Amino acid sequence: MGQIKIYGVKDKLNPIKETLSIIIHSCMMEALAYPADKKFHRFFPMDKEDFYFPSERTEAYTIIEISMFEGRTMETKKHLLALLFEKINNQLSIAPQDIEITIFETPKHNWGIRGLPGDELALNYKVNV
Repeated sequence: MGQIKIYGVKDKLNPIKETLSIIIHSCMMEALAYPADKKFHRFFPMDKEDFYFPSERTEAYTIIEISMFEGRTMETKKHLLALLFEKINNQLSIAPQDIEITIFETPKHNWGIRGLPGDELALNYKVNV
């Protein structure tokens, strides 16, 4: 399971939402062997006056928060991060300096999905990759 939140300056984030969503999901599928039909993205375009960030960042500054079941190896998570930095830079010309990514892992039993605790769900994909 993965839930993804994306924050950025509204004027920069809104025009790229669809492409960024495609990039993020392709990275999740490649690095985590994530199913193509499991896409849960939420965008939070913000007014400039509501989004504070360091002066060495540009208005393209984007925060990506990934919440997912625990169980992936450190190497797998590092691979996911590397893919995200690379593909976002290559396809959207957003420098790695302007991207921050946080992965939050929680035990399956801390998720409630389709009326069940996550550890009682029958998944069609592996978490331990």
